[in-house]
Amino acid sequence: MFDSIYSATTVTATEFFTMAGIALATGLLFAWVMSFRVRSTKRFFTVAAIMPFVVAAVITFVSGNIGAGVAIGGAFALIRFRSAQGSADELATILIAMGSGIAFGMGYVGYGVVIMLGLGLLYFLLSFLPIFTHKSMAEDQLLKITIPESLNYTDVFTDSFKHYLKSWENAGVKTTGMGSMYRLSFKIRMKDPAEEKEFIDELRTKNGNLEISILPYVEKQTIL
Repeated sequence: MFDSIYSATTVTATEFFTMAGIALATGLLFAWVMSFRVRSTKRFFTVAAIMPFVVAAVITFVSGNIGAGVAIGGAFALIRFRSAQGSADELATILIAMGSGIAFGMGYVGYGVVIMLGLGLLYFLLSFLPIFTHKSMAEDQLLKITIPESLNYTDVFTDSFKHYLKSWENAGVKTTGMGSMYRLSFKIRMKDPAEEKEFIDELRTKNGNLEISILPYVEKQTIL
């Protein structure tokens, strides 16, 4: 089961279509399993389902041809610059699909199945376990406050922050509303999450009742 189905340097039609059938069936099952945990579009999962076969076919056809391999590698590299940046979940799905596709392409269909379904199941199970979820990280939030350009924002919110927050960190400032307003961003941690409404109400009295939002803080997100 774990030996290559390719018996010679020249792949026969039977060997290729056997690989294709297993790669496509496994890819469809993998995409279906990942769709329960990864938030993305139907098109993304369709691509994830067929990618193992696409990669396998490429590996099969360029096997032993260094020039063709380099050309295909360059073509794959260009795809990165023609697509939007994906989430960590989407990246993991693509990497697993490509890894199994390489195994399929070399004829190791057994290993391909184990890599794809095994890692898919492991990813599915790990998403339920709180082993990487730390309480201190979960408490971090992103506070965005819109203020009029006439308001000196240097210390205007300090008293409110001291009363309601354990900690806060300036995450940036930008102009908005054609330059007539500023938007301040802070990484914050509440003393008592139940006081969130009171905290926002107090901020509203200082920013002229303009827009205020408190969102989950995600590292490397677009702050402003």
